[in-house]
Amino acid sequence: LVAQRLRPDTRATIERLRTAGYGLEILSGDREAPVAEAATALGIDAWSASLKPADKIARLEALKAQGHKVLMVGDGLNDAPALAAANVSLSPVTAVHVAQAAADAVFLGDRLAPVAEALRLARRARGAMMQNLWFSTLYNLVAVPFAVAGFVTPLLAALAMSLSSVVVTLNALRLRLGASDRSV
Repeated sequence: LVAQRLRPDTRATIERLRTAGYGLEILSGDREAPVAEAATALGIDAWSASLKPADKIARLEALKAQGHKVLMVGDGLNDAPALAAANVSLSPVTAVHVAQAAADAVFLGDRLAPVAEALRLARRARGAMMQNLWFSTLYNLVAVPFAVAGFVTPLLAALAMSLSSVVVTLNALRLRLGASDRSV
């Protein structure tokens, strides 16, 4: 009898994801008893056991049909089709090669913290992207009519355009600077 153990930081990562507002669900091909035990230990109410790859895909498709963006994390052979079917998927470097190949990204180590960190960075990147889009829209709504009306010289218009590009680039660099001082 081989017993599976949770990864070292599973509880902390699950709590971090829950606190961030993510819905969590376990889709497993394993027997019901160990899956129920893991779900109970992690406080995850939504779980399914003894699933075949097609069952996992069907669940992911149902979640997507409800408007959810689905992140699948898996490391087993029968996870590979579901990893490919998810909106985005992650697999640890310790996973079987088929699962790694099906995943959108592979994270290093045997800990799950990179999953929460990737989601945190994705939210920050989306926020910066939205800020940049709003800034660009505002700039174009204000500056372009002034330039077209001839209220600014071509040199001043070129400088303003360059300045707006610098602002957008610096805003994006904030993410990179914030990520470098954080370790996973």
